[in-house]
Amino acid sequence: MLCVVCGSFFLLPILAIVYYCIKKDSIGDAIYAGKRLGQGGILFPCYKFRSMYTNGDEILEQYYKEHPEKKVEYEKYHKLDDDPRVTPFGALIRRTSIDELPQVWNVFLGHMSLVGPRPYLPQELEQMGEYAKEILKVKPGITGYWQVNGRSNVDFESRLLMDVWYVKNRTLWMDIQLLWQTVGVVLMKKGAK
Repeated sequence: MLCVVCGSFFLLPILAIVYYCIKKDSIGDAIYAGKRLGQGGILFPCYKFRSMYTNGDEILEQYYKEHPEKKVEYEKYHKLDDDPRVTPFGALIRRTSIDELPQVWNVFLGHMSLVGPRPYLPQELEQMGEYAKEILKVKPGITGYWQVNGRSNVDFESRLLMDVWYVKNRTLWMDIQLLWQTVGVVLMKKGAK
């Protein structure tokens, strides 16, 4: 907890600059609080810097009409290359994972931990199937095994298997290693979309 508080102090200038740039880039709130599945399946507001246009659902619907093959891509990876909903500045903060910095507040509030499975969307619960019980035993993390081992380049099924493996095998030493590896992944912008 002390690390989170101290780290937040040093992050404040970065957070303020990003907040300003988002507000200048597009209409809408700079911070987005999307509902995610927490430990035990309890929903919590997962804070992120907004990286998409506020009318993203309409944009996506139109995009699928023009590019039906992209719907298949989304169903497999739960992400899109060149997502049309993402703002210009949003693309930058996604590539650098800066959009996830507000999740430090989720750690402070006890919704998340620094390391764990990345939080899943409520609508993904059914697709998680039998894996949900195991994955939701722990708090979701800002980073985790999936984040440093493929991220957006891994299909949804493989992500589930990675998260189950992590929950069954996690140790303090593994979490320290994953935090360290995350720095490299973020600096190399591996798998970020």
